[in-house]
Amino acid sequence: MLRTIFLISLGITLCSHLVSANSDTAKSTKPFTADDLINMQRISSPELSPDEKLVAYVIRTTDLEADRGRTDIWLTNIETKQTRQVTTNSASDHSPYWSPDNKMLFFISSRSGSSQIWSLAINEQQKPKQLTSLPVDITSFKISPDGKKFVFSADVYRECQSLVCTKEKLKKLESKKTTGLVYDKLFVRHWDHWVGETQSQLFVAPLQYSIADKDIIHVSSSVDANVPSIPFGGSEEYNFSSDSQKIIFSARLQNADEPTSTNFDLYSVNLDSPNIAKNLTQNNKAWDTQPVFSSDGKYLAYLAMTRPGFEADKLDLILIDLENSNTVNLTKKWDRSFSSIAFTGDNQSILLTGNNVGTKALWKLNIKTNEVIQFNKEGYIGAVSSGRKKLVYTKDSLKSPAQLYSANLDGTDHQQITFVNQEKLSKISFGEYEQFSFNGWNGEKVFGYVVKPANFDSNKKYPLAFLIHGGPQGSFGDHFHYRWNPQTYAGQGFVSVMIDFHGSTGYGQEFTDSISKNWGSKPLIDLQKGLGYALKKYPFIDGNKACALGASYGGYMVNWIAGNWQNQFKCLVNHDGVFDNRMMYYSTEELWFVEWENGGSYYEQPKNHERFNPANYVKNWKTPMLVIQGGKDYRIPETQSLATFTALQKLKIPSKLLYFPDENHWVLKPNNSLQWHAEVNKWLHQFLK
Repeated sequence: MLRTIFLISLGITLCSHLVSANSDTAKSTKPFTADDLINMQRISSPELSPDEKLVAYVIRTTDLEADRGRTDIWLTNIETKQTRQVTTNSASDHSPYWSPDNKMLFFISSRSGSSQIWSLAINEQQKPKQLTSLPVDITSFKISPDGKKFVFSADVYRECQSLVCTKEKLKKLESKKTTGLVYDKLFVRHWDHWVGETQSQLFVAPLQYSIADKDIIHVSSSVDANVPSIPFGGSEEYNFSSDSQKIIFSARLQNADEPTSTNFDLYSVNLDSPNIAKNLTQNNKAWDTQPVFSSDGKYLAYLAMTRPGFEADKLDLILIDLENSNTVNLTKKWDRSFSSIAFTGDNQSILLTGNNVGTKALWKLNIKTNEVIQFNKEGYIGAVSSGRKKLVYTKDSLKSPAQLYSANLDGTDHQQITFVNQEKLSKISFGEYEQFSFNGWNGEKVFGYVVKPANFDSNKKYPLAFLIHGGPQGSFGDHFHYRWNPQTYAGQGFVSVMIDFHGSTGYGQEFTDSISKNWGSKPLIDLQKGLGYALKKYPFIDGNKACALGASYGGYMVNWIAGNWQNQFKCLVNHDGVFDNRMMYYSTEELWFVEWENGGSYYEQPKNHERFNPANYVKNWKTPMLVIQGGKDYRIPETQSLATFTALQKLKIPSKLLYFPDENHWVLKPNNSLQWHAEVNKWLHQFLK
């Protein structure tokens, strides 16, 4: 339930890059485990220095005792690969930004007990200094191009005229004797929290060590919206203009239509008149987001959808020539949906990332010539940062966690520049993997991946973990996932098969659209045909020992399989899956999703909702099922999983319920994740081994 002119002719590609385990190394290595997964260091947030010599980035390490991940800032010299850790506090340090003169790094840290901005002089032997001491936590920020100011987000009370006012109101709230919450409109709760009276808002302040309250400009005050958006929005939703005199941000109005609307607009605010916000995209009733300016001030680029109410519509690259206001859709004829954009340092091209045939690709599109360079044909590109000559990016794959790479802007000289987890990886044997394709629903081409067991023996047969992705407009591709990682099953002697069924992203918008109103038909046929194809092509898979596992839409499909494909699997695993479409509609928070997927509300289109409702097929259930649920999951509320478990128990089908009262739609706490894997693995071994 979450939300990418060149198709790569992959065919069947053996992906043997990175940490390959051959017969010699297999003897000295061990299979990959959930413990290895949880304790991998994770790279994110690369920021190329203005002189293009250094890259700052974040490394997350797992603290099992504190049951959390903590983050530090690191630096790597692109030329020499020399690396050093520049922050070491036990608190979390993240979100690095360079000063325009290349001398300072700014970042958010909670080391003072509050999330504030800190600074670090790169070439001086000094400790980080606290830059801000604001009364509220800073949740995100960006430095202005002229280096004189910064924009930041914070959760505040809209009626407050100062940040101190918000702090005082929050303090009073702690001592309040009553606990009742009163609502007169939706949202009541969103993602994993009950909606309170504060809003996420944007402010601009001078970049100095002492900031008076009068110097703070509230730039989103005239728009009644969370800026950035809740729950997933961040600094990608706002930006300075190239002259540092304007802020542009994406926002959806917080009115009665909010739970059924995907109408985000771009608003422009002049810093000398911050109470006036100009709506730049008023004519588009769909999603407009991720505004970026070229550094020369000539262009504004952003991503936009065209269909209101559809969160998985194609995101196109829109370019506005600020000199004449000409607006053009640069990717209208390009059948991919993009997840991030950035100007190259020379302002001649735009970098785009997006799902692409089972991978996540990075492209460079020349604004004038429309020439496209694709930087990768495998793996998963995460964050990207560009200069005038070089760029840096994160890339991971099914056999490697993310590392940093550098390349020239012309697509040459790709080099790995970080080697995080190298010692751990050298001791692990991963399962080899390859991509395959077959004729799915209506004979249309569908792709999938098979991941072999670690230390594979072609003379043996192996049980199967059949993984079903969520979204449903998502993809299980060449990606090192930290919740659903097939290598954790490969390490136990299981084969993993993953099918990108109709509705998956990265195969064109028509393919993505095809799942709407068809949740139980086209995808099920693809899964059935994909598994049948895999069993014929890979004789080492034991089709009589198979378990299907999925979360969110994947959990829905597990429930649907239980009633409509009863004889294939020995066991099932359902994490946060939909059981009853009727109550899903009336209890979930983002109503635009269920309304789009079913062609309207339940009371308007009950037949659409009931057509593929798993609750209507419970009488057919017979397969043992492990049910998992987070208590703070308000996307697919806990009653869905409780109903699933109740049905299983009443039918006397072997079943278990694993409930996490402190987790949302995902399992985020390290120790809970270890428990999750332990229970899932035990379930698989019980029925397949």
